[in-house]
Amino acid sequence: MNQTTTLSFFRFDRWQDRAWALTMMGAARLAMPRVPDIGFWKLCGSGTGEGFTPRPNTAVYAILCTWPDVETARDRVANTTIFQKYRARATEDWTIFLTPTSARGNWSGQEPFLPVSEPESGPLAALTRATIKPGILPRFWSRVPDISAVIGKDPNVVFKIGIGEVPMLHQITFSIWPGATEMAAFARQQGGPHAEAIKAVREGAWFKEELYARFAILGDTGTWGGKSPLQGLDLS
Repeated sequence: MNQTTTLSFFRFDRWQDRAWALTMMGAARLAMPRVPDIGFWKLCGSGTGEGFTPRPNTAVYAILCTWPDVETARDRVANTTIFQKYRARATEDWTIFLTPTSARGNWSGQEPFLPVSEPESGPLAALTRATIKPGILPRFWSRVPDISAVIGKDPNVVFKIGIGEVPMLHQITFSIWPGATEMAAFARQQGGPHAEAIKAVREGAWFKEELYARFAILGDTGTWGGKSPLQGLDLS
């Protein structure tokens, strides 16, 4: 059995539901540890403008979890009360099922993902997560809009969003790519904002903690923007 990671997104349109979702960032912490078979989990908000800004988007929230296998993951996301409560209030929801293929770094002092060997080809997802040193915040967030603009213009990126546990201080980027070649081409653009930001991070030790992980894509359920973001990808 391979560990499965789920990332569930929920969009709330009515102000009452947005207020509920905000309170659940605290209240759901009581329910999540009681979900059978759950491993590592995190409750996240999102930023405005595709998520890559420090200003919170009160309409979109996410839940990341790890499970012992994909069958358990699908069952718990579909049938556990806490996920059902989110879906009942959400205007739209989407969950992607992933197998970690590489991971380095820590998240809240843990190594949450148990990688398996990476497929030779096929779509993949990338997740980066960092705890930003408070004194670095202005410099870090001054870089993000340029990176976001380049990601948005890249014709190969299938899906992208910025989420986080704590606004400003904890930043998570999640993206889906047709393959490793396309993702690497973006990351290695010489002189581009992403490459320059990575250089600045390394030279300045901007992060207290960081993690980078890649995943094979197992499938999804629900919709985002009226369709599956995986539509058109070859997952065979």
